[in-house]
Amino acid sequence: MKNGTLKVAACQFAVSGSVAQNARTIRQFLQKARKAEAEVVHFSECALSGYAGVDFGSFEDYDWARLKAETQGILALAGELGLWVVLGSTHPLTPPHKPHNCLYLLSPEGKIVTRYDKRFGTSGDLEHFTPGDRFVTFDINGVRCSLLICFDLRFPELYRELHRLGVQCLFQSFYNARQRGPSVHTHIMRQTMQCHAATNHLWISMTNSSGPYSPYPSCFIQPDGVIAAQLRPNRPGLAVNTVDLGHDFYDPMKGFRELALAGKLTNGPGPLDDPRSSDLAIL
Repeated sequence: MKNGTLKVAACQFAVSGSVAQNARTIRQFLQKARKAEAEVVHFSECALSGYAGVDFGSFEDYDWARLKAETQGILALAGELGLWVVLGSTHPLTPPHKPHNCLYLLSPEGKIVTRYDKRFGTSGDLEHFTPGDRFVTFDINGVRCSLLICFDLRFPELYRELHRLGVQCLFQSFYNARQRGPSVHTHIMRQTMQCHAATNHLWISMTNSSGPYSPYPSCFIQPDGVIAAQLRPNRPGLAVNTVDLGHDFYDPMKGFRELALAGKLTNGPGPLDDPRSSDLAIL
């Protein structure tokens, strides 16, 4: 692809507590993504490791050696296929510290380039994971990218900082699955991400586990907030979409966004020397 464009494969499947099963599915999706000529393959939160507290009870007696071996196998396949991979997993820390809920960025050379650790955990997350404390940014094909995870979406300050960092494309992985049916997540998760895309002029690839019941599917959002494509709910699938920095999208905040970021919460000239403006109790 030309500079300023990026072909992204968003993948969803029913993440399980079996690292071996998850790894097999991930490898299958990497092969499919290569055939579809994708450049970046994006998976959901904890796609390889399984999600502690949902797919399994805790990290007590967790098979970390198997997780490492399967990660190394996926690294090798990414290198063989020449793919960038955003891989949801779990990163162990030195005991007694709890591990990080993370996204590894794997290069087409089969190396770990960087790792993002989920900065904001839910109360359930905090029973199993240690939150991270840093952003990561990286460039692919001239597109400045970054990573976030699930509950991070509740903190708009993160997205404003990404804008300050010059981020143009965000890969955000979710795990809202194995629920009993539609929930509040059905009505707010994609919609919140659409708002973040539009207010910060970001391309967003948003992936979720499809383990039934999943209240929303993976989707791809344009910088104007429009969902350009989404997968079928509660079904495994892969969707390939293209980030194109040359495409001009509706952006009513253009020219004013930087004022707000600088703390000037009006685009007027400032205080007016006019009593009819300053007196708020007159007609």
